[in-house]
Amino acid sequence: MATSGEETLEAQTEPPICGLKRTSSSLKRTSDQSSLVTATNSIVNPPEFDPDLAHTLSASYVCTFLGTNISNGLSNTEAARRLQQDGQNKIEGDKGVSLWTIFMRQIANSLTAILAVTAGISYFIHDFVEGSVIAAVIAFNIVVGFVQDLKAEKKLQALYSLSAPTCKVIRDGQTETVPAADIVKGDLVALSVGDICPADLRLANGINLSADEALLTGESVPVQKHPERVLNEGDLALGDRSNIAYSATIITRGRGVGIVTSTGMGTKVGQIASDLRAPSAEQLEEESKTGLSRLWCKLKNRVKFLLGLNDTPLKTSLNKFALLLFVFAAILAITVFSVNLWNLDGPVLLYGIVVAVAVVPESLNAVIIVSSAIGVKKMAEGNVIVRVLSSLEAVGGVTHIASDKTGTLTEGKMIVQKVWLSDKSDCKVTNVTDPHNPTSLTTTWGRKHPPSGEKSAENGEETSNALSTVARAFLDTVALCNSSSVTENSDGTWKTVGDPTEVALQVFARHLNFDKERLISDRNADLVAEYPFDSSIKRMSVIYGAESETEVTSYTKGAIETLLPLLDITEENKKEIIDMADTFADQGLRVLCVARRVATRDQLATREEAETQLEFLGLAGLRDPPRPESLGAVRQCKVAGTTVTMLTGDHIKTASTIAREVGILENGETPTNNPKVIMEARSFDVMCNEEVDALPQLPLVIARCNPRTKVRFVDAVHRRGGFCVMTGDGVNDSPALKKANIGIAMGKNGSDVAKEAADMLLCDDNFASIVVAVKEGRRLFDNVQKFLLHLLVSNIAQVILLLIALAFKDSHDMSVFPLSPIEILWANLITSSPLAIGLGIEEATLDVMSRPPHDLKVGIFTKELIIDKFVYGTSIGALCLATFASVTYGMEGKEGLGTDCNEDFNDTCNVAFRARAATYATLTCLLIVTAFEAKHFMRSLFNMYPGEKYSVLKAFTKNKVLLWGAVAGVCLLFPIIYAPVVNRVVFKHQGITWEWGLVAAAVVIYVATVEMWKALKRRFKPSTLKRCGTSGTSETSASSVV
Repeated sequence: MATSGEETLEAQTEPPICGLKRTSSSLKRTSDQSSLVTATNSIVNPPEFDPDLAHTLSASYVCTFLGTNISNGLSNTEAARRLQQDGQNKIEGDKGVSLWTIFMRQIANSLTAILAVTAGISYFIHDFVEGSVIAAVIAFNIVVGFVQDLKAEKKLQALYSLSAPTCKVIRDGQTETVPAADIVKGDLVALSVGDICPADLRLANGINLSADEALLTGESVPVQKHPERVLNEGDLALGDRSNIAYSATIITRGRGVGIVTSTGMGTKVGQIASDLRAPSAEQLEEESKTGLSRLWCKLKNRVKFLLGLNDTPLKTSLNKFALLLFVFAAILAITVFSVNLWNLDGPVLLYGIVVAVAVVPESLNAVIIVSSAIGVKKMAEGNVIVRVLSSLEAVGGVTHIASDKTGTLTEGKMIVQKVWLSDKSDCKVTNVTDPHNPTSLTTTWGRKHPPSGEKSAENGEETSNALSTVARAFLDTVALCNSSSVTENSDGTWKTVGDPTEVALQVFARHLNFDKERLISDRNADLVAEYPFDSSIKRMSVIYGAESETEVTSYTKGAIETLLPLLDITEENKKEIIDMADTFADQGLRVLCVARRVATRDQLATREEAETQLEFLGLAGLRDPPRPESLGAVRQCKVAGTTVTMLTGDHIKTASTIAREVGILENGETPTNNPKVIMEARSFDVMCNEEVDALPQLPLVIARCNPRTKVRFVDAVHRRGGFCVMTGDGVNDSPALKKANIGIAMGKNGSDVAKEAADMLLCDDNFASIVVAVKEGRRLFDNVQKFLLHLLVSNIAQVILLLIALAFKDSHDMSVFPLSPIEILWANLITSSPLAIGLGIEEATLDVMSRPPHDLKVGIFTKELIIDKFVYGTSIGALCLATFASVTYGMEGKEGLGTDCNEDFNDTCNVAFRARAATYATLTCLLIVTAFEAKHFMRSLFNMYPGEKYSVLKAFTKNKVLLWGAVAGVCLLFPIIYAPVVNRVVFKHQGITWEWGLVAAAVVIYVATVEMWKALKRRFKPSTLKRCGTSGTSETSASSVV
């Protein structure tokens, strides 16, 4: 039988879990409670029962409260009545996300609404070409977003898989198998190894009972259960309630019987499911209102949803900006109508709409979706799967990462960390790349007797000394007194079976060539007797000996407090062992004592004889080690201005030790000298929100966490104006994953529930991959600014050009378009979009993880971006206007603009059409140049990669998407201008000749203007240049910091 009781043994070195003083929250007991139960198993005048306090009552008292019999259970009649009354033992899950909901996500943004209005007006005035183009843009935006969300969205039904399909119950004194959905409060449930606990149980009895609660409490090893205990504090962490078995946990050892205290949504797992489906703040606000106030609140929330004003920070900023553009567009249209004295005939109305269309960046949504999709692909290459597309751009602005410990910052597997032997030699295990692979360990022996081939800690030199006698005996014991197995597969991988603690001991022994099977074979040893782990005495022993020999050896391991009295040593030696065990405990290690006894078979005939007069061999310190990458990842987060907090269900000593090792805490920080930074969940939970907000900083380590503690922490971050990422792998992490701004779940070892609650998944369960996610989010944010600059510069230039060009009148005193509607849409959609997408996939700057998170209050529209877009836009608008005026007055003067040249070509429109073509060519060329200038807000186009040869050439050629987008824009320019029919009928312009000189002059002037502006910024803001770094590939990746 596999023994895993050592988890409890090691826990003895931890500080006390709870005191002996009963809290006022405990249930009040009465002296005559036994009289409440009748012979028919029904309860008379039942007192109020709180399942959350069942651990503070004995099993018999719980039976009293629940009206059941501790031996015979409920009657079948009573069970049927309660099932009818309380309903089935099921977790109520969501029914999946509807296609309609996913569709509404795509249209719920301001830009889509504005484009829809614009398309509608275009159709209304019979401008079907323009209306159809805008409608196509809307459809493209919706389809791309819908497909992406549909691929990522899954049903949140994982909690169903956690429920046991059947279970064994005791009713009317008989054990029977029933569907788990049919058990009720008061049922007696029989548990054995491998069973999934069907409900929350107050254990009534058990033998060597342990349960794996990792997915619920975060404990890294199975938890030993003690049904006989009555705990004294009502607010104990879930992991400390050793007399309770929780729904969905797995029995790993032993057997027992428990009384059902909660079923369905009343269980801890059910409460988590409820938290996942908790109403949003908007829904709670609506429910708190009545009458007209509630109606107004509903209307306000629906409008905010449709306009995308409650989305991620970036999308909310863009949607607000789109609304601002809409208002601006309306003002411009009114301006056009006013100039024309509100004579709203066809041409005037069309011109007003053209000006309004020029304001709107039609391709913005498409560019964001495409850039995000490319970012999703890059994230997948970095082992991060994005489930919710909007989370990609949001993750770059995180200020706090609240991380689970077990399986996230740590391996989630036990290893032997330190060994101290009775001859005072010691061994340290380092560089563990795979806790299950004996060849992946590095052992360093100190003081004396290092094994052959290992290095001494004292001189670091190779030695040929063999293992000491004590070391060999120690390794014999941990290998033989062990029920686990460690085997190598044919492909070179390793397979382990058994309790995590025993596996760690077996791996350690195997690393030093003490393989259990080989030891038995070489010595012709037989298993004489095996005394499995017993929770009452907290130790395990086995006896091996050759059949031909009279002497045999008893190998024992167990808790120090139980083995110490059995050791054949002096009191002075016992004190030394206790001191060393305390040292191990202070380092967050779980401690095992290892001993043996050599005697004749007759002298070891019983367990009591086999476990007395033991020879002390040494201590083993085990733990769940940090991932090798975690330290570098945490350091990267600190450099990036992101605070990492550990929220764990483990004990505070273990948690603080791991936190120091991964860099969350500084060396020397302990719960004693810094209690506000390192605290237990109960200390955090009793603080009101005002007290939490008054702390100088939020705790960096919170131990013994329950799910609600994690949710409270996320709320505290939000109240401080922070943007929080929660990482985790267990069911217990799910509510916080849902509550956090971005939830990141472990994809390999994470529970299905955690995955469904998360926005992102880490395929390799590597905390360092979070650095990849944050880096990619920041890269996307930077690139959004770049392509926003490019897109908005085009809009500003067009608005300036179209407004001032109102002064250019034809012979009928009608304003002449300097650009036709199709030219504007072509420039905004066809020319600018590929360039914007190219900017959207620009590589991260070198300093992307060396600067603080961007200010979420400021958002995407920083002061620098706003100023730059007006400088660039004004320059392009002025140069385009100069080109239009030069052609107009350089050929025939004002009279050359003809008659009705806004609609069709006629003999009088030669000058107007040539001027329009030259203006369009100027706008196209300047937009292409702007795309390359926008690669960096500060650096010169001619020195984009300082110190590198041919820097200017690299600026044009490194980003292939941007390069080919520019080439396509130039190549398409010529057929658009010169192709018959297309030029005059569709684009309302015609071929040009000498006007190309004006275009070239405009490009030279524009480049000079932008370079002068950047030079001024570098002169007066040199610190910004240092902060911005270069546009090269960042080498500071997750892999380079570990």
